[in-house]
Amino acid sequence: MSGVSRRTLLGYSGSAAAGAVVASSGSAQAAESQAAGAQAAAARTADAEQASAVEWPFGGEFSGSSSLGAADASMTVKFSLEIENAPSGQNITPLDIADAINKMAEARGWPRIQFHGMVRTPLN
Repeated sequence: MSGVSRRTLLGYSGSAAAGAVVASSGSAQAAESQAAGAQAAAARTADAEQASAVEWPFGGEFSGSSSLGAADASMTVKFSLEIENAPSGQNITPLDIADAINKMAEARGWPRIQFHGMVRTPLN
C-alpha cells in the first residue's frame, strides 16, 4: 500500500472508499507475486532451453557442489557420460543424470546442485 495510513485515509474519505483502496493494494501485491513467480519459471525454462541447445562433448566431465551451511557439510559431485551407437529412444543425456542426482540430493535435504561442464553454460 502507499505511504498513506488507514487512519488518515478514513479521516479524509468514507469507509467504503478506504476499503476499496485497501482491497486494491492487496490484489496488486498478489499480482506482483504471481508476476515474480512467472518470471522465475520463464528464467528456468530459458536456462533449460539454453543448456539443451549446447553441444556437450562426448565423455565430457560435469561437476557441481552443494553445502549445508548449518551443518558445515559440503558435497561435490562429478560425472561423465559417453554413449555410443544407442538408438535415440535409449539415449541418456547429461541433463537426465543431473536431474536424477538433484532429485536424490533434495530428497535427503541437500540444496540443488548446478552442474557445469567444459562449456561455460550451466548444464541445469
